Amino acid sequence: MIRPTSRLVRVWRTARLVMHILRGLLTAAIVLPWSSPHLRLVLAREWSRSLLALLGIRLTIHGTPLNETSHNVMVVANHVSWLDIYLLNAARPVRFVSKAEVRNWPVLGWFAAKTGTLFLERGKRRDTARINHAITTALSQGDCVAFFPEGTTSDGTHLRPFLASLLQPAIDAGAELRPAALRYLNSDGSINTRAAYFDDMTMMDSMRNILAQHEIRAELQFLEPISCTGKTRRELARRSEAAISSTLNLANPHRKSETPDGPPDVAH
Repeated sequence: MIRPTSRLVRVWRTARLVMHILRGLLTAAIVLPWSSPHLRLVLAREWSRSLLALLGIRLTIHGTPLNETSHNVMVVANHVSWLDIYLLNAARPVRFVSKAEVRNWPVLGWFAAKTGTLFLERGKRRDTARINHAITTALSQGDCVAFFPEGTTSDGTHLRPFLASLLQPAIDAGAELRPAALRYLNSDGSINTRAAYFDDMTMMDSMRNILAQHEIRAELQFLEPISCTGKTRRELARRSEAAISSTLNLANPHRKSETPDGPPDVAH
């Protein structure tokens, strides 16, 4: 059951959201370039947590999340909304892989670039090799990197097949693979599809849907790590896909016809 907000509450939330984004932009421009890795993690985590609170997102984290000592880890998660990024960053900030179009978004694109996002040109096979090299380098240097192997978002009621092309860096860097399952719920425990950002929905549509709700419950569960030793990227895709679908009680979308070498539509 969705409990709607009043117009006054929506206006107040919007005003606070604008101020929070401005604070984030100033921090990214002035503070982050001179910050230690530890301080960058703290600032990104606290900004993400504050953003979720402003939007009425009540996050619960299950499992053993990453911490500041976690290094050389690749996180793969199902993809429902642009909020997914901030759920993960609220637990432990990571470097995301996103579609190149995000870099051109007003404000948010600049913010994503400043926080270390790796951008992929969709539909260009040659760019997959470039981004895989960049991910391998980041992992080898100790970074935690995250992406959404479904390639695009859903409404949260089903899981799309996981694409395997961006999993090769985890093998090459000897990284730990950590599946993460996330979902948005109503107060009665049913799936909240109005938190989703999918199909032809615009960012403004999504923001209106979120601001119109009194509260959204979000759950993020970190699953057991998967060893990359001796496995192919296809095997890693299938194992992480099965782990997440089982956790969320969604049908496993495994398909035999996947062509793993093609570049995915990385993120909405």
